[in-house]
Amino acid sequence: MPSFDTVLKADAVELRHAVDQSNKEITGRFDFKGSDARVEQKEFELTIHADSDFQREQVLDVLRNKCTKRGVDAKFLVEEKVEKMGGDRVKQVIKVKNGVEQDDAKKIVKQIKDSKLKVQASIQGDAVRVTGAKRDDLQQVMAMLKKDMSDLPLSFDNFRD
Repeated sequence: MPSFDTVLKADAVELRHAVDQSNKEITGRFDFKGSDARVEQKEFELTIHADSDFQREQVLDVLRNKCTKRGVDAKFLVEEKVEKMGGDRVKQVIKVKNGVEQDDAKKIVKQIKDSKLKVQASIQGDAVRVTGAKRDDLQQVMAMLKKDMSDLPLSFDNFRD
């Protein structure tokens, strides 16, 4: 029976390249000379360090641009609160979405069931598996999810006939 998985996963290699390119641009820019502005990465968690809140915004803008150019959707980046470190120095942790959260998975399953297509959807850990008798129905579900769940950067894996 044909099936596919609906997942929410950023390309880790492209994310690493985007962070590296951001740091390279920041070190070369005139307005960041003599500052300690940078982006650090630990798996799917990024940390922005800057000398002021304005610089943090600039670093975040550079990071978003580099992610977009590398094909990593900016919707993957979830900003957390800005922390003061001492003086004007600030840091901000940015989580990178990895896996469909339970609430979002339930919304996806409900959306599929409300569509009245002859497919079944089930939550499989951090993915939603969709199975159906016809490939055309599965392709309709993919198109519907891309259109209706535009706030989530969904992708589709493991398409099987």
